[in-house]
Amino acid sequence: MEATLRPSRTRYGVIVFAVMLGVIHYIDRVCISSLAPTIQSDLGISKQEMKWVFTAFVAAYALFEIPGGWLGDKWGPRRVLLRIVMFWSVFTAATGAVWNWLSLIVCRFLFGVGEAGGFPNIAKMFSIWLPHRERDVAQGITWLAARWGGALSPLLVFAVSGAVGWRWTFAVFACLGVGWVVLFSRWFRDNPADHPRVNAAELALLEEAKHNMDSHATIPWKRLLTTRSVLLLWLYYFCISYVWYFYITWMPTYMKEALKMNMDDPMTAVLGGAPLFFGGIGCYLGGVMARRLERRRGGSSSRPRRVVAVLGMLGAGLSIIVATRQSDPTFVMLAMGVSGFFNDLSMPCAWGAASDIGGKLAGSVSGSMNMMGNFGGALAPLAVIWILDAVKDDWNVPLYVAAATYLVSALCWMFIDSDERLTEK
Repeated sequence: MEATLRPSRTRYGVIVFAVMLGVIHYIDRVCISSLAPTIQSDLGISKQEMKWVFTAFVAAYALFEIPGGWLGDKWGPRRVLLRIVMFWSVFTAATGAVWNWLSLIVCRFLFGVGEAGGFPNIAKMFSIWLPHRERDVAQGITWLAARWGGALSPLLVFAVSGAVGWRWTFAVFACLGVGWVVLFSRWFRDNPADHPRVNAAELALLEEAKHNMDSHATIPWKRLLTTRSVLLLWLYYFCISYVWYFYITWMPTYMKEALKMNMDDPMTAVLGGAPLFFGGIGCYLGGVMARRLERRRGGSSSRPRRVVAVLGMLGAGLSIIVATRQSDPTFVMLAMGVSGFFNDLSMPCAWGAASDIGGKLAGSVSGSMNMMGNFGGALAPLAVIWILDAVKDDWNVPLYVAAATYLVSALCWMFIDSDERLTEK
């Protein structure tokens, strides 16, 4: 009788798997920026050519976000995640076997195809396995782990590549995804009722999310393109991803050329991960802050998310301006880290809003938001070089542009209403 009165906590297992996947996702994605100088030297690739390698990944990642999320809505997240994680792990390993610029571009494009469905299907998984009140915190924990995976990546790359070389480093990191697939296939079920450790009381908690399990094969494009909050989420995510991809593509080059830092110093690797490390803290606190504000307001999540996100966007832009006013490289990188913190206060709010607005289409709406974000990310590696060429390598100008995009993001959040719904239950 007690077992039926006290809900089991099996649902928190999905957060564990999301955390593991977030870490792997970012390690596999970010490691190439740390290895870029070595890869360029080995393969004879210029900085101008390397920008297209970065852009190939982001373009594929953007283009396949909606298909990856839609497949999760149609088939369920289990079937999709098992396939895409194995797919991207194969091309993580294959990156270490490239022989020239073109093969590197092809490999990173296919890697991006696989990674594209990861976070939309995590959002879909949360929409099925977690009650509404727990989703923002779950997103915050997941993104904290993802960011810290990225922050840890320079140190891991420094250690692993020093032992086995840059080519085998990619093979080592690919094994992480394969291990996740094995564990996930044994534990996860698309329907919580099919899991042997979920009791009746826990199923009762998930009753509100039951409709999100329904397969949905059609995306209502007209409604998607005319829902104001969806369009504003797209613009917001485009802007912050533009800035974020500077952190995970050209940051090591900025540290070397503008800040004159020693790239062989382990402390430089630590400082290079500052935006991701502090961003992880911001992810967690953003989810917690939104949840606490929601409790005070009696259940509505829209305004609490708006308050947290606007605060984050304004703080992120101001921190970048502060960074341009510093001369000490350590202080510059710490200011960048603070910007990463404020940037990521909004992350659980955005993914929670996309999930709530989408409902049974949580994967598709989350995927569409991430798609638009990654179009911004695809633009960043190209735009930074164009700007630098125009201003004679003054690295402060791309940073001013980044600060301006945060102001646009703050304006977007002032009008985003996560109580809007794309479809009826």
